Amino acid sequence: MDNTHEPEDKIAVDPAIHLTKVYSDDWQSETTSIGSSLYRGLEENGRRYQTLSQKEYLIPSDEKQFETYEAGHLVALVMDSDYDNPLFRAPVKNPKHILDLGTGLGNWAIDVADMFPEATIRGVDLFPPPVTWVPPNCILEVDNIAEEWTWNEPQDLIHMRIMIGAFDYNEWDRLYKQCYDNLRPGGWIEQLEASPYVECDDDSLPEDNILRSWGPALSACGERANRPLGTIDMMQDAFRKAGFVDICEKEYKWPLGPWARDQKYKEAGTVNYHHWMSGMEGWAMWLLCKFGAPEPWTQDEVIVYVAKLRNELKNPRYHIYERARRVWARKPFPEEIAARDRADSERVILKIEE
Repeated sequence: MDNTHEPEDKIAVDPAIHLTKVYSDDWQSETTSIGSSLYRGLEENGRRYQTLSQKEYLIPSDEKQFETYEAGHLVALVMDSDYDNPLFRAPVKNPKHILDLGTGLGNWAIDVADMFPEATIRGVDLFPPPVTWVPPNCILEVDNIAEEWTWNEPQDLIHMRIMIGAFDYNEWDRLYKQCYDNLRPGGWIEQLEASPYVECDDDSLPEDNILRSWGPALSACGERANRPLGTIDMMQDAFRKAGFVDICEKEYKWPLGPWARDQKYKEAGTVNYHHWMSGMEGWAMWLLCKFGAPEPWTQDEVIVYVAKLRNELKNPRYHIYERARRVWARKPFPEEIAARDRADSERVILKIEE
C-alpha cells in the first residue's frame, strides 16, 4: 500500500463553453460575504489578521477570507464527489477522536461530525470562525498548533487542508512530529494541499499572460519570508520522515472556470473560479507587501495586480487549472516499529562488517 499513487487525467475541454448561456455572466459574479465581523484582529493593508500567534500569519482572518474557505471546501467536495466519502480518503473505521488542524470556517469538521455522531471532532485555528451553530459532537477551538498541544485524547485521524505558507521548515517538522505523537497506533494523518501556480495543458493560455506570473511571484516571496509555498510537493517525504507508513496520494487538477466538458470538472471549475476571485487579494497582500521584489509592494499595487489577474480569469477560453494533492498515511503499530528498528540495526551491523 505504501506509495499508492492516483494521478489525475488530462481534463477534456468543453467546445461549447464559449457559446453556452447556462453560465453567461453568472459564473463570474462574486459570491456574497458570509457575515459581519464578530471578532477584532490586527488591521493591516485593508485586511484583518489573527493576533493569537506572535508570529505573523500570511492569510487574513476576515469575512472575505471566510468566503474563500467556503468555496475551497466546496471545490474539494466536488472533486471527490464520486466517492461515498468525499471528505477524506484514510480508511478510518469507527473513530472516537478526530482533529482538524487549521479548520478555517469549520466546514470540514462540521461535516465530519455529522458523518460520525458518536465521535468527537475538534477543529482548531488561530481565529474563531463566525459560526453560530455546530453539532454537539463538534468542538471549534482557538489555539496555536505550532506550540505544544494540550489535547490528551489519542486521535484516530488528524486532518489538514490548504495550510500552504503556514509554517517554516522547522515548524512543519515539529507539527508532523506532534501529529505522529498524538495519533493512536494505527491512526491516520491526511493532508490536502494545492499549488499556487496557474497551469495549462494546451496553448490556450499565452506564455506572457499575467496569470503565469502569479505562482512564481508568490513562491519567491514565500522563500524570502521563510514560509515555503511548495507544501503540495513536500508532504509525502515529510510523512515518511515523521515515521508514517502506508503512504498514499491522489493527484488532482482543479479547473479554474467552467471550461471542462465533464460535469464534475465544470462544477468544480465554476466554484474554484469564485475561490480564486475572493481569495487572491488575501493570499497575496501580506507576502507582496512584506517580501515583494525588488522592494515591498504597496497595498494599491497589490490591488491593481489582483484586478488584472481577475480580469484574465474571466476569460473562459483559457483552459487553466491548479494542481492539488491529497496524501494520507498511517502511524505504525508498536510491533511494526520494533521490526523496523531490528531491520535497521541489522543493516548497520552488515555495513560495519563489510
